[in-house]
Amino acid sequence: MRTLDRYIFRQMIVPVAGAVAALTAIALISQSLTQFDLVVEYGQDAWTFIKVTLLSMPLLSGLILPIALFVGTLVALTRLQGEHEFTAAFASGMSLREASSPIIRIGVYFLLFSLASNLFMQPWSARLMREELFRAKNDLVSTMVREGEFSTSPSGLTIYVQRIDQNSLLRQIYIRTPAPEGGSDRTYVAREGKITEVDGASLLILRHGSTQWISNGELDHITFDEYSIDISPYFASDDSLTFKESERYLHELFFPNLKLPGGGGNYERKNVGKLVAEGHSRIASPLYNLTFVLLAIAAVLGGGFNRGGYTRRIAVAAGVAVTARLLGVVMQTIGAEAGILNFLQYLVPIIPIILCLRVIHKRDHTGVTIIGGTTAPHAGLRTSSADFGAPRRTRI
Repeated sequence: MRTLDRYIFRQMIVPVAGAVAALTAIALISQSLTQFDLVVEYGQDAWTFIKVTLLSMPLLSGLILPIALFVGTLVALTRLQGEHEFTAAFASGMSLREASSPIIRIGVYFLLFSLASNLFMQPWSARLMREELFRAKNDLVSTMVREGEFSTSPSGLTIYVQRIDQNSLLRQIYIRTPAPEGGSDRTYVAREGKITEVDGASLLILRHGSTQWISNGELDHITFDEYSIDISPYFASDDSLTFKESERYLHELFFPNLKLPGGGGNYERKNVGKLVAEGHSRIASPLYNLTFVLLAIAAVLGGGFNRGGYTRRIAVAAGVAVTARLLGVVMQTIGAEAGILNFLQYLVPIIPIILCLRVIHKRDHTGVTIIGGTTAPHAGLRTSSADFGAPRRTRI
């Protein structure tokens, strides 16, 4: 890498990194608000809340990185162009293609990182997040037990707890279990207790209490120091852990297991189109990193130097970027309905890439700079001050 290439590369790193950090922070805040019900509704601790929020970030990186790259590139290029750094580079004989090379290289690095994230990091983190949410939803203590409230499960078990300590120890417990067929209800009263998992079963261990039930018309009463109740049957759930399309690896998207029994197989058979479209989106979406960086280059360096700034050209480039990204989402939806149209997901980011490369190529072949002498103006030579900052072919 030449000295000038390294200089441009270094000037790009700080604005791009700053844009990535800023957008990531905004995404973290917005995502944390959507996951706040873990604490409010399901009573999970702060670590579970933080873990679920962080695990959602790879899923959002496909949206964050292209925008951050676009914003950071615009900031860096506008500053360098405003300080006439590119004017000096072009005057020394450097072409726009050569000046753009280190900037495009950053876009390629982002593209490769996004591709690796889409193929490996996103499904891995999304699965962990789904498992954590499933565990929180089916956590007996958080979903059923409420301090100072009588709670009844769909199966008929009623539980009351006066207080829940920070170590999940239950204080002053009352429980009524529904009667088996031909039997009677049974009640338990205990000073304290705790729910533990043993071999996949949920056991409620009661200490210092008693149990009562009616047998043959008489009240039976037993006191105990410690007593365990298997409460798993009372909280049996029909919910199953089924991974959605965003939580699957690439081979699971392109080759779904249609013979899978149960709810998982039903989901795959009903959503074959969505799974395949998601697979193509995983491969196509990293291309937007290169698309956005080339749009930024075309907006600032694709035209002549302008002392008044590049607001209009930047606005056009931003509009093209937003339109392309929205079209990508639309094409994914269309591809889910008609699989043969999934190629459009690749076409949407590739077309702006080709157009921007043509703009760069055209600016490299629009004029001649004379070094070591003068020449009369002609149709191919730019003499306007508005063209300073655009590259020129060199004639010695």
